[in-house]
Amino acid sequence: MKGLGIFFLSLSLLLSFECNAAQNETQMMTYDVYAGGIHALDASLTITTNAKNYDTELNSATHGFLHTLAPWSGMFSAKGNVGENGTPYPLEHVSSSTWKKETEEKQYTYDGKGHFLSYKVTETEDGNVKDKTPDKVDPDLTKDTTDILSATLNLLMMLPEKPECSGESLIFDGDRNFKLAFKETTPETLKKTRYNIYEGETISCQVEVIPDKGKWRKKPRGWLSIQEQGRKKGSLPVIWLGKMDGAQNYIPVKVRVKTDYGTLFLHLTSYKKG
Repeated sequence: MKGLGIFFLSLSLLLSFECNAAQNETQMMTYDVYAGGIHALDASLTITTNAKNYDTELNSATHGFLHTLAPWSGMFSAKGNVGENGTPYPLEHVSSSTWKKETEEKQYTYDGKGHFLSYKVTETEDGNVKDKTPDKVDPDLTKDTTDILSATLNLLMMLPEKPECSGESLIFDGDRNFKLAFKETTPETLKKTRYNIYEGETISCQVEVIPDKGKWRKKPRGWLSIQEQGRKKGSLPVIWLGKMDGAQNYIPVKVRVKTDYGTLFLHLTSYKKG
């Protein structure tokens, strides 16, 4: 089930979107995730931004009867500063994943100027907290890195000025680092369905995780395994970005991930501006 946690952490990066640097703004969305036609997950995302700061939080959990069989939930957040160049620089990133009664939480801290500071891991089961923080973190793994949410935010903050999906960031996840690469694919016009509220033109974006340094296994696991399954089927994960009526910014409106066990879809089900 830990692989499932990694997968939905990866989905969390696909749900992040650009800030409006002109004023304070809170934006709220909900999503449904379907796996092989089954409603598998619910997700909610809240992002508050202004000209100097950003704060985003994603909460997700297995849905309905599936939650009884596989009680997984996750909370992923990032907050930081927006630089003069418009780049989001994290101060803190938290990844918390709960399977049954066991929770693993990873905390990453940064200086808000583009530099990594520290990393902490804890595991909690039945109220007992264990510190699993490694004695030493290799500086080669953390140099010039950011977190997943801030990396995606950086891409999407550029869209109003340059409406195309492209870019690459280096991410540290505790044991290793990887490049998060975005590449534009053929744009599509989506129609509203009973699953998804969005209708209109989109920017289509392919997302790829490219292993770099650290403890990478020869046989792909977790999200990397899912990604490679899709590659064999002719498609890496794709996210569709669109604009809601009256909105200034693009948001993720749909995600598709092909796997050996069927195609996963994430659909936008509600959108609200605070």
